[in-house]
Amino acid sequence: MNQKLVVGIVQQSCSNDRSENINKSISLIRKAVEKGAKIVVLQELHCGPYFCQTEDTSAFDLAEAIPGPSTLEFGKIAEELQVVIVTSLFERRAPGLYHNTSVVLDKDGSIAGIYRKMHIPDDPGFYEKFYFTPGDLGFTPIKTSIGNLGVLVCWDQWYPEAARMMALAGAEMLIYPTAIGWDPTDIQEEKNRQIDAWITIQRSHAVANGIPVICANRVGLEPSPVGRGGIQFWGNSFAVGPQGEFLGRAGSDDEELLIIEIKRNRCEEVRRIWPFLRDRRIDEFGDLLKRYRD
Repeated sequence: MNQKLVVGIVQQSCSNDRSENINKSISLIRKAVEKGAKIVVLQELHCGPYFCQTEDTSAFDLAEAIPGPSTLEFGKIAEELQVVIVTSLFERRAPGLYHNTSVVLDKDGSIAGIYRKMHIPDDPGFYEKFYFTPGDLGFTPIKTSIGNLGVLVCWDQWYPEAARMMALAGAEMLIYPTAIGWDPTDIQEEKNRQIDAWITIQRSHAVANGIPVICANRVGLEPSPVGRGGIQFWGNSFAVGPQGEFLGRAGSDDEELLIIEIKRNRCEEVRRIWPFLRDRRIDEFGDLLKRYRD
């Protein structure tokens, strides 16, 4: 296997025009492949605006089956360009049963696997529990022609247990399609604290598990559908290596295609000098299965 892997990370804004959003994604996928990318990662729910700012039953009309229109369209691109694509969709599994799902398309256009978001937030502006059923596929890496991908989604990125479970199952990298941003009314000091925490926790997953982390976030202001507030998505898509070292980082304001290179053999090198998996006291971790130790 080639020890160098070129990764494309797409950071884009989204409008209410689904075709416009998809065409923009495909254009950036093409540019990434022109620059040597063998895998391209798209952000969370990239086919449209982030509809979870409000609770609206009509938004369920945005959901689609898997396989479905998006997997067919991106599958054709994956096959044409011979590239692995990590997508993110609003999945309609059955009437009244919906998931926030990432679909990995292999370079032959086939669906290599799916991951259903496990941790579902419920906060002002992020009313995801209204829309999404928690995932039921566990933390299982998706096998592809370029390796085993530990795909997680947005809110999952705050949980070290999720990253660890993927690493223990053989994930060669962690991938986080994301939609996160500020309340525009937040003071600058609070904004700084939030984005620093967001980057720090994900870098820690790379360090603790000795594997690269790739995060694709959306960008731009999306006003609230009810006319109050909105979310300023903060971009800053990034990738880090197995010691948390930055391999690349996008800006906070603009659409951007980030091209980074992963050196696969570094994971083995780092795990030999920092053997965290070897030294884990698994005999003392039983209480992790409890909600809280009273």
